[in-house]
Amino acid sequence: MITNFVIPRFQLPGFIAGIGQKLPQWPHTLALVGALNAALKFRLLPADELGALEGKLFRVRVLDTGGEANYSFSGGLFRPVLRPQREPDLAFAANLSAFLQLLARQEDPDTLFFNRELEITGDTELGLIVKNMLDAVEWPTPPRLPLPGR
Repeated sequence: MITNFVIPRFQLPGFIAGIGQKLPQWPHTLALVGALNAALKFRLLPADELGALEGKLFRVRVLDTGGEANYSFSGGLFRPVLRPQREPDLAFAANLSAFLQLLARQEDPDTLFFNRELEITGDTELGLIVKNMLDAVEWPTPPRLPLPGR
């Protein structure tokens, strides 16, 4: 049984980002927007902070995969933005390992930012709101799967 799995710091080879940048980006955007809207549905995101996101444009770039997702928040839902017409209000950029470490709560955004592993650009106040929202998320504990033969 795997316990205390640690996501190592890694960077994918440079050619992967070159290929990834040439691929359609809409699958990344739809997957991220779907996950964010699922978090809304399950009330994982603090509802009292969502109003600050209204009408804002966000960008997430995974540097070593060449992936990029642009989305906004309006009318109580996250929405994909497939062809942004302006610069985002808030943008995040990091390698895949940094984003995985954030999701696993192995690292916090401040540490990654100050270690120059996470780039955050745009509206500073909005960045703090988003950071605090993510810090407030209480991830549900996944059920333990029975091991075969037990």
